[in-house]
Amino acid sequence: MEEFDLVVIGAGPAGYTGAIRAAQLGMKVACVEKRSTLGGTCLNVGCIPSKALLSSSEKYEEARQHFAEIGIKASKIELDLAQMLARKNKVVSDLCKGIEGLFAKNKIKRITGPGKILPSNVVEISGGTKISAKNILIATGSSVAELPGIAIDEQNIVSSTGALDIPSVPKTMVVIGGGYIGLELGSVWRRLGADVLVIEYLDRIVPALDSEIGASFMKNLEKQGMKFKLGTKVVSATSGSSGVTLVLQQANGGTEEKITVEKVLVSVGRKPNTDGLGLEALGIKGDKRGYIEVDGRYQTNIAGIYAVGDVITGPMLAHKAEEEAVAAVEMMAGQSPHVNYKTIPSVVYTWPEVASVGATEDELKAAGVSYKVGKFPFLANSRARTSGNTDGLVKILADSKSDEILGAHIMGPDAGTMIAEIVLGMEFKAAAEDIARTCHAHPTLSEAIKEACLAVDKRAINF
Repeated sequence: MEEFDLVVIGAGPAGYTGAIRAAQLGMKVACVEKRSTLGGTCLNVGCIPSKALLSSSEKYEEARQHFAEIGIKASKIELDLAQMLARKNKVVSDLCKGIEGLFAKNKIKRITGPGKILPSNVVEISGGTKISAKNILIATGSSVAELPGIAIDEQNIVSSTGALDIPSVPKTMVVIGGGYIGLELGSVWRRLGADVLVIEYLDRIVPALDSEIGASFMKNLEKQGMKFKLGTKVVSATSGSSGVTLVLQQANGGTEEKITVEKVLVSVGRKPNTDGLGLEALGIKGDKRGYIEVDGRYQTNIAGIYAVGDVITGPMLAHKAEEEAVAAVEMMAGQSPHVNYKTIPSVVYTWPEVASVGATEDELKAAGVSYKVGKFPFLANSRARTSGNTDGLVKILADSKSDEILGAHIMGPDAGTMIAEIVLGMEFKAAAEDIARTCHAHPTLSEAIKEACLAVDKRAINF
């Protein structure tokens, strides 16, 4: 039986990142992955293909609706959906091959097949192959959560996976769930021509967002043509020859309503992939939702077995999983890394994008924290005006006494990229004044961050 210093189960963002870091630290590493390709859900059927379609659909809508505004005459603009999907697939394929190259470069042994953990840190791969390791890192990620009474067939009723490969643009689509994934994929198909209705059980979309930003975000999506039914539950969804018939009801009860649409996207969250790993037989502790319990070193209650990413509690974000994997591996090597969960950003990749880090204003109010607010709209930002992307704002929350930045929320162009400046600042406990006194190039979108920080003390220059 071949022995390794570390066996990683799962080759998604957490798994392949952890494997590479371990190899850099001199460990002999194997990575067990059930898929025939590396990269996990994120690369194969998640973050990457969805962003490829978001980018392509943004360009299509720009050409159809906004070229004339900037003096470009374009006629007979047509959608080639097959080519758009083919490009998406090529992006995914190229990146998968890139990870294969990184595995080869770092001398990581790749083993294909489902892995099961046996006693004494032995991992059995489907087919009977067994390997042993000093340490095992579980990084098996998550899968689509389903709703009772709604059968996903990936034809008429699709998950986020099926929504990446719909062969023709539906006339009508219902998105069940007003979270990140549903809004992103709903945006793709709306831009391409579908009439999209989002049904959300709660009374607001993306409930983790700062409520002010969330309300503004929804208005923006409505302006683009997306429709919403909030405080509404889907009782059932039945697929038939005329499409999918949905029975709806207000979340607090009441009269039922029926609607029929061509496609339904079920996007109500994700669940950890822990089945089939042999955790129960080993006595590894977990909660009723399937999450694995770990200590501050990401170690389970069984010595030498660790878990990171979507299989443990916390936001199901690829970058959170990567940070945890690197930290876990470095701890195995005797180092002392740290993951600051207060500075993990989150992004909705619609247009405009929405990005957040740290506390929301709602959370600060609930906690009784004394804070100051600084806001600056992109309408007053020169670069946003020149590019025609003026929707949204930057919102900074700072401690009333120390001026330390406690949270930041951006709705606007390239918000996901811009948030990194504030994440870095918060990591080093920056005050709003620190960013306000930092020179920002002109004209750039990031000047809106500087102005919002100035606005914390009511001294914004351009608004």
